[in-house]
Amino acid sequence: MGIERIYFVYLLASRPFGTLYVGVTNDLIARSYDHRTGAIPGFTKKYGVHRLVWFEQHSSIETAMLREKRIKRWRREWKFNLIENTNRHWEDYYPRLLEAGWFAVRDSVGR
Repeated sequence: MGIERIYFVYLLASRPFGTLYVGVTNDLIARSYDHRTGAIPGFTKKYGVHRLVWFEQHSSIETAMLREKRIKRWRREWKFNLIENTNRHWEDYYPRLLEAGWFAVRDSVGR
């Protein structure tokens, strides 16, 4: 039997109540690092969207992508509420994940 993967749907923000980005990946640390360093050309680099303010785990890429698509269709206020339900101060979770021992696998499926 193969290795079970965990997939993540995540929200990045430029600042509290600022520009938002919704994505999906199987390597949250590596993908966050890429966004933070500008390694990914496009929206997040252009608008400085690099604070990891929300994420959730999924056991399949299909459910993760479905959730990502649903969240992308939401109004901004709904996305703000989603973030604030677990991250009232819009803390950047990336440093905390590194401190907790998360590491990059470099096998990201994120877009």
